[in-house]
Amino acid sequence: MTALELTLLYLLAAVLGVAACRWFKLPAILGYLVAGVLMEPHTLGLAFGQDAESIKYLAEFGVVFLMFVIGLEFNLHKLRAMRNHVFGLGLAQVVLTMLLITFGALALGWLLPQRWPISWQAALALSGVMAMSSTAIVVKMMADRAELDSEHGQRVMGVLLLQDLAVVPLLVLIPALGAAPEQLANALLLALLKAALLITVLLWGGQRVMRWWLTVVARRRSEELFMLNLLLMTLGLAWLTEHAGLSLALGAFICGVLISETEFRIQVEAQIRPFHDVLLGLFFITIGMLLDWRLIWAQWPLVLLLVTVPVLFKLGLVVLLARRLGAGSAVALRTGLYLAQAGEFGFVLLTLARRGGLLAPELFNPILAAMVLSMLATPFIIMGSNRLVMRLVASEWLQQSLQTTRIAAEAINARDHVLICGYGRSGQAIARVLEQEGVATMALDLDPDRVRQAQVAGHAVAFGDAGKRQALVAAGLNRASAVVITLLDPHGVMQVLTTIRAHAPQLPVIVRTRTDRDLDRLRAAGATEVVPEAQEGSLMLAGHALALMGVPMRRVIRILRDQRDQRYRLLRGFFHGADDAADADLMEEVRLHTFTLPEALGGRRLAELMAELTAGLDDLHLVSVRSHLGAPVLPGDDVELRGGETLVLSGKADALARAEQLLAG
Repeated sequence: MTALELTLLYLLAAVLGVAACRWFKLPAILGYLVAGVLMEPHTLGLAFGQDAESIKYLAEFGVVFLMFVIGLEFNLHKLRAMRNHVFGLGLAQVVLTMLLITFGALALGWLLPQRWPISWQAALALSGVMAMSSTAIVVKMMADRAELDSEHGQRVMGVLLLQDLAVVPLLVLIPALGAAPEQLANALLLALLKAALLITVLLWGGQRVMRWWLTVVARRRSEELFMLNLLLMTLGLAWLTEHAGLSLALGAFICGVLISETEFRIQVEAQIRPFHDVLLGLFFITIGMLLDWRLIWAQWPLVLLLVTVPVLFKLGLVVLLARRLGAGSAVALRTGLYLAQAGEFGFVLLTLARRGGLLAPELFNPILAAMVLSMLATPFIIMGSNRLVMRLVASEWLQQSLQTTRIAAEAINARDHVLICGYGRSGQAIARVLEQEGVATMALDLDPDRVRQAQVAGHAVAFGDAGKRQALVAAGLNRASAVVITLLDPHGVMQVLTTIRAHAPQLPVIVRTRTDRDLDRLRAAGATEVVPEAQEGSLMLAGHALALMGVPMRRVIRILRDQRDQRYRLLRGFFHGADDAADADLMEEVRLHTFTLPEALGGRRLAELMAELTAGLDDLHLVSVRSHLGAPVLPGDDVELRGGETLVLSGKADALARAEQLLAG
C-alpha cells in the first residue's frame, strides 16, 4: 500500500467507526479503538508495511494537540472552586494508586519472575499509567446524562482534573526512568531541573509575550495567519521541550496554559478543534493497531487478570476514599464506577514507557489489551451504574425517597404555579419576573450550593433531577400551570420533555435553547414553545441599531414583531379590540381570534377540520385548543372533537373571516 492509500484506509475506518458509535450513542473514541483493532496486521491485516510507521508519527501530533487542548481548558478559577475534590479525593486517588500498584507489581514480579519480568522503574511507570481514567469518555457521558453538576459528577470532575495535572510530572519522570542504572539519578535530577527551569521561564514571562504576540497577529485580521500562528506556537513549544530532553506533550500543554490566560482562548479553541479531533482519532487507531492478538491469545489469563484486578482495585479505592471524605455510599459507588477504567493519558504514558525500554513486549501487549478492553466496557458500566447502585446500596432507595419527600415538602402548597427546571441565571430571572406579577414558582436544580443559598434567601427551589419523574411529581407537576426548561444540555432537555409528556401531556412547556438548530426537534418532542437565546439577542441588537439610526420606535417594534412571528407560534398576532379598529396600520396585521365550535362538528378530527379551514390559505394557523370545560387540549392528528371546544386561530382579517363563515356554515 502507498502512503496515500493507507491514509485513505485510516480515514475510512475512522468514519465508519465513529458513525457506528454515534448510532449506538457511544463515545467516538471507542470507534477509533475498534477500527484500529480491526486494522491490526494480525486481525484483518488491512494495514501492513513500513508505511504504517509514518501514520504512527502523524498520530503523535494527536497527543500534542490533546495536551494543548487540556492546557487550554486549564482554569485556575475552576481549580480553586473544586479544590476540596481536586486536592482531597483526586490527590489521594493518584498517590495511593501509584504507591499500591508499584508495590503490587514488584511483588508479582518477585512471585512470577518468568511470567512477569518487571523492574522498579517499570513498576513506577506502570503505576502512573494505571492511575489515569478516561476524561474524554467519562465527561462526554456525564454531559449526555446531565450529571456534571451532581454530587458524584463534581467528585469525578475533581479527580479527572488532578489526573490531568499529574500527567505533567509523569511526562518528565517516565522518559528519565529509561536511563541506564548508573545514570538514573543524574537523569532524574537533570530532567527535573530542565522541567523546572523551562516551566518557570515560560510561565513567568511567557504569558506577557504570548498575549503581545497574539494581539499583533489578531490585528492583521487574517484567519489563515491566526491558524498558522497557532500551529507554529504549539508545535514549536513541543519541539523546544523535546530538544530539552523532555517530551512533545509537555510543551504543547504549556502552550495551552499560556493561551488560556489570554482573551484569545475561545477563538483559539475553536480554531484548533478540527486538527485536535482528527489527529487524536488517528492516535487511538494506532493504539488499537499496536495490539498483537497472537500474544494476547497466548497470555489470555494474564490479560483477564489485568482487566479485572486494576478495575476492581480502582473501584474499591475510590469508593473507600470518597466515603472517608464524607460522601454517601451511593455517591461513592457511582464515583468509583465512573473512574475505574483506564484513560487516554494512560496510553500516552504507556507508549513513553515502551519507547524508553521500560516494558518488555510480553508485558506491553497484555497491559495495552487490558486498557483497551476496560475503556470499551466503560460506557456500559456507566449506563448500568444506577441499577447497580440500587442493587448494592440498600439505603439508596431510601435516600431517593427522602429527596423526593424534601421536594414535596417545598412544593406542598404550590398550585397553579410555574415549574422551573434549572435555577441558574435564566431560571432565577424568570422566577423574579413571575413573582413580581404574583405568579407562584417552584424550581428544581442539581447544584447543592446554589439550592442552599437560594433556600436561605427564601426562594422556592429544591435539589432534584428534573429528568426524573419522581422529582417532577414531587415538585407539583400535576398541579402546575406551565413548565419552563432553562437547561442548555440538549440530551437533558429531551429527557425532561419526554418525562413531562408521558405524565402531563396537556401541560404547556417552554424551552430555552442557545440557537434555533434544535427548534423543530424540540417542538416535535412536545415543547409548546422554544425560545432561542441567539435569535432574541440578535433581535434586540437590531432594534437598538434601528432606533439609533432614527427609525421611528413604532416601526422598530413592528419589525421586531414580524421577525418573531416567523419563529414563535404563541407570539403570532394578538386579540384586537374596538380601539384597534381605528388604526389603519393594524388592519393588515396578523391577529388572534377565538371560535367556539358548534355541536354539529362533534365527531370530526381536529386535523381534518384544520385542513379544510386552511385550504388555500398560508397565513391561517392554529394556536391553541380548549375543551368545552376550559381545559387545554394538546393539538394532534388523533384529537376527536365533541363540539363546544374553543379554537384560537391566528391570521389576517380576511382569512379569519373565511374561517368564521366555514365554521358557521
